[in-house]
Amino acid sequence: MTSAPPASDSRTFRRAFADLRDGARQRELWGHLAWQDIKQRYRRSVLGPLWITLSMGITALGLGLLYSQLFGAEIATFLPYITTGFIVWNFILGCLTEGTDTFIANEGLIKHLPAPLSVYVLRTVWRQSIMLAHNLIIYFLVIAIFWGSVTTPGYSITEGGVPQPGLNWSVLLAIPAFVLVAINAGWVVLLFGIASTRFRDIPQVVTSLINLLFFMTPIVWSTDILKDKFGESAGWRDLVAELNPLYHFIQLVRAPLIGNEQSWHHWAVVGAFTIVGWALALLVMRNYRARVSYWV
Repeated sequence: MTSAPPASDSRTFRRAFADLRDGARQRELWGHLAWQDIKQRYRRSVLGPLWITLSMGITALGLGLLYSQLFGAEIATFLPYITTGFIVWNFILGCLTEGTDTFIANEGLIKHLPAPLSVYVLRTVWRQSIMLAHNLIIYFLVIAIFWGSVTTPGYSITEGGVPQPGLNWSVLLAIPAFVLVAINAGWVVLLFGIASTRFRDIPQVVTSLINLLFFMTPIVWSTDILKDKFGESAGWRDLVAELNPLYHFIQLVRAPLIGNEQSWHHWAVVGAFTIVGWALALLVMRNYRARVSYWV
C-alpha cells in the first residue's frame, strides 16, 4: 500500500509564518521603499510631503466649519473631533485602497526580487503610517488652538451631547490603540492584496464603496446626534454606528486624542477583528502565497 504524497511545502502555515518573520526582519528594505514612494509622489514639489498636511488641514477646516453649523455644535469641540476622525480615516482608507493594489503595483519587484511577500505589505502599512505622522501636525495645531475647550471636564461634542472627561493623560492610550489598528491594517493589506491579484474587480469594488463607508461612519457626524434627535432609545438607528466596524477602529484612536471617554467594547470589537482577520489572512497566504507571482 502506497502512502499519500506529502503536502506541498509551499502550502503550509510554517512557510506563511516564515514569510512574515523574514519580512519583518527586512525593515531596511520596506522602510526605504516606503520613503521612496512618498518622495516620488511629491517629486519636484516645493512643499513636498507637507502637501499631505496642507490638504488634510484644508479639508478638516472646511468640513468642520460646515457641519458644526449644520449640527449646531461648537467649533471649538467639533473641529478637533472631525480632524482626528479624518486623520484615522485617511490611514484606514489608504490601507484599504492601496492595499488592494499592493502586489499588483509591485509586479516587477515580485517577479525579480527574491523577497517575502510580507515586505510589500509592510511597505504599504509603513507608508500610510508616515502619512499619518505628517497629518498629526494638524492635530497638534488644532489642539493647541482649542486647548481650553477640549481640556475642560464635562465638555460635549454637540450641544446636549454626552459629557466627556476632557483631554488628560489617557491620551497615551492612543499609542497602543494605533498599534492595534496598524496590526489590523497588516491583515487587510495581505488578504485584499492576494485576493485582488486573482480577482481584479476587487479594487474597483472597494473604491466604489468608499464614499458610502465614509458617510455611514461617524467621522463628520457624532453618535450624540442620534441620541439628540431620537432620544436615548434610538433603537435600530444606534446600529448604524455599532454594526459598522470602522466606527470602532476610528473611535479607538480618536477618543483618547480628544479627551473622550474610551469604551471597553471598542477594544473588544477591534481585538476580535484582529484575531479573525489574521486567521483568514494566514489561511489565504498558506494556500495562495506561491501563486501570487503568477497572478500578478
